[in-house]
This record gives sequence, structure tokens and C-alpha cells, in this order.
Amino acid sequence: MLRFGFGAALGLGVDESYMVASGRVLSLGYFDHPPAAWWLSWGTAHLFGSEAPIVVRLPFIGLFALSTWLMYRLGGFWAALLLNLSPVFGVTTGTWVLPDGPLDCALLGAALCLMRALERGTLGWWLGAGLCAGLALFSKYSAVLTLAGAVGFLLTSPQHRRLLAGPKPWLALAVALLVFSPVVVWNARHGWASFAFQGGRAEGLRFHPLGPLATLGGEALFVLPWIWAPLMVVWVVAFRRGPAAWRSWLLCWLAAPPIVVFALISAWSGQRVLFHWAAPGYLMLFPLLGREVAQRIHRPPVRRLAWGTAGFVVLTVAVVATQVRFDWLPLGQLFRRDPDIEAVDWTSLRGELGLKPGSVVGVPNWRDAGKIAYALGPDVTTICLNRDARQFGFAFPAARFVGDDMLILAPEHGERVLAELGGMFEAIEPRGSVPVRHAGRTLFNVAVFHASHLRVWPPPG
Repeated sequence: MLRFGFGAALGLGVDESYMVASGRVLSLGYFDHPPAAWWLSWGTAHLFGSEAPIVVRLPFIGLFALSTWLMYRLGGFWAALLLNLSPVFGVTTGTWVLPDGPLDCALLGAALCLMRALERGTLGWWLGAGLCAGLALFSKYSAVLTLAGAVGFLLTSPQHRRLLAGPKPWLALAVALLVFSPVVVWNARHGWASFAFQGGRAEGLRFHPLGPLATLGGEALFVLPWIWAPLMVVWVVAFRRGPAAWRSWLLCWLAAPPIVVFALISAWSGQRVLFHWAAPGYLMLFPLLGREVAQRIHRPPVRRLAWGTAGFVVLTVAVVATQVRFDWLPLGQLFRRDPDIEAVDWTSLRGELGLKPGSVVGVPNWRDAGKIAYALGPDVTTICLNRDARQFGFAFPAARFVGDDMLILAPEHGERVLAELGGMFEAIEPRGSVPVRHAGRTLFNVAVFHASHLRVWPPPG
């Protein structure tokens, strides 16, 4: 119920708006990620005839309910509870339109099926593991790291290494690749654009000696430091026990690649490593922590910390939700950029602009294009006038609108529009600005331009 309230109170964030708006055109693949999250939001929007935040978030709330049950099956009640209390899982993954929701659910399903397959040896559980692994890959490319951990486990566990000589693991792999194959087909047809984009995030020539520590510290904040630290302790303890305790050894191996790889990448990558990328690694450690907490919950400090964390998370979610809904805190006076700008939908633009169905709007960058396209609705075509258009470049390519007139909306740096886009049109005329309003006040103004006859796209040079 808290997630329903939270999902209804908040507008879509930048990434959510971008996914919903650019995902209005159904596709086998997408520029940023595989299709699972895009298909889920597209499907519910069409099923209910609405793109309201709570509607497009429904599948992700439902998937996290399933994730909670899977975690309970893997690690018991306290593992499931702690998962829900960790903000990066219980708040963002459990509510928002992001690839992490289907990813985490599929990874937990794969881990549970693999554990049952190793216990019972039946082909059905192996095929179930392959299916869930394929769905994880169909959600986010980083799933390959967790799957690499499964291979590492099979290679390092003496009692399970012989399974690689049999057909069952390979049949599971074949099922996973079959589920993932539409993504390969889409990439092959689009110049391997998605693979190149995600792979490029690991490139860089800069050496950041403190990068791994900063990344681990950020991940600790996202998980909650007093949950993250015990996760690290149980991870080290389980590794020291070795493969004799094979269930713990399996979870250790599933956790290791995402945590280690992203920490290492942050030491040289020229791009920022986002702290939630390693979350699937920590996900696999909650069953280990849950068992330890279950043995110690009778101790007053452990019990107070568990329920204190629950109170802290619920209170924080309530404050954020009511602030976004009712604007009762003067955040605009406390921060250089009002945090509400990204947490509310810019739907007031519809009334301010009064655009007719079929109108075309251009926006200079993909982030603002997502917010504006979602706010204006599917009856208005929003294109991204930037070489880096992400999925907008495939769903609504600007080249398709050569010869058309359009409005250009610039939430930021409106003074750059004439210099950067003037050569692309026969004429661009400033038309003042329109406000984005929330709870009776103006959050910011959007510069408006009328652009006549798009001459060429992409820009030469």
C-alpha cells in the first residue's frame, strides 16, 4: 500500500519519463536497454488507456512483490524484510519504471531455480534457471555479470564441476540465449547501437585511484550503510568457508562480479559509474544476511535496529511523497535547483501551450525531451534535436520531419537555441516563455521558439 501511495504521489522521474515517452513505439530492442521494462510500461498504458504514473508503475510494484516472495524462498522472512527496507531495492526498484525491477525479479528467479536444480538435478529446474536468466538478460545487459558468477561457481565447486560435462547446464544456456535473441536481432539491424553504447561506458583513459572507494561508498548509501556493512561481513565469512557450504558459495559467486567489476571500472572509466549498477550483486547477499539476523533477532540491539530502519524508511517515503504532492517544504529556497523539478510531471505545459493533436515539438536534449514528451502526451510528437537523441533517435527520428515547422521548447539554456539550431531551419523566432507550475507556484520557465522548415538532419560536420 505504501508503494501504491508513493507511486501515485510522485511524478515520473527523468529516466522514467524518457522510457515511457520514447517507448510509445514498440520495438524488439531499444537504444539504452533490452525491452522488458519498456514493454511493461507500454503494455499497461495501452491496457488501461492511461500513462498516469501509478498506471505505468503497476507492473514494477507487482514484480517487486514477486521479488519479495522469491527472496523469502531463498533466505527467509528477515531476508525479505531487509530487502524491502533497503532504499535502492524497496523504494526505487520496487516502484519506478526502470529496468532494475524486472532484472532483480528475474535474477532471484534464476538463483532459486539454479539452487533447486543443484539440489534435485531435474531438467525442469535447469530449464527454469535458463528461462529466468534469459529474462534477466532481456531486462538489462548487466545481468551477464551475475550469470558469469554462476559459471564461476560451477568451476570452483568440486562437487558440481562435473555437471558441466553433462547437457543440462548447456540446455539452460540455450534457453537463456533464445529468450535474449530478439535483442541481438534488433542490434544487428541497427548497427549494434545498444551494445556499443553500453560497452562504451567502461571505456576511458583516466586513472581514478579513489574511484573504487567512492563507488563502494555510494553503493553503501543507496543500500543503507548499516545494512551494507553486514552484507559485506557475511560475504567475506561465506567466502572463507569455501565451497564446502555450497549454497552460500553459490550466493557469494552470484554477488561477486557486479560488485567487483563496477568498482574496478570506476578506477579508469572516463564516465561516471552509477551507484545502483552494482545492486544485483548486493541482492544475492540478502539471503546470507537474513539467516544471520534470524539467529540474532532476539537480541535487543538487532531488533531495535531492524524496526528502527523500518520506521526511518517509512517516514522518509512519507515525507518525500507528501512534499511532491503538496509542496509543503520551501525547497526552492534551500537548493540552487528545486528538487521538485524532476519529481513532478510538467503537465501544466499542456494548458499553457494549447497544442493541437499532430503538432511537432523539438527539444534540444533527450532528458528534457522525455519530461516534455510525457507531459504533452502521445497526441503531440516530440523529437530530440541533438545527435545524442538516445531512443528518440529511433522512435521519432528528426530526419523524418525535414521540411516541417515545429515549436522548440528549451527548459534550460534557451539562449543557445539560435546559435546551435539556427542553421538547421530557415528561421527561428523567439516566442517568449511558458511556466511549469506545481502546487500553485512556478517551478521554472521554458523558452519557446517557432522554427520554420527543418532543412537538414543530422547537422553536417
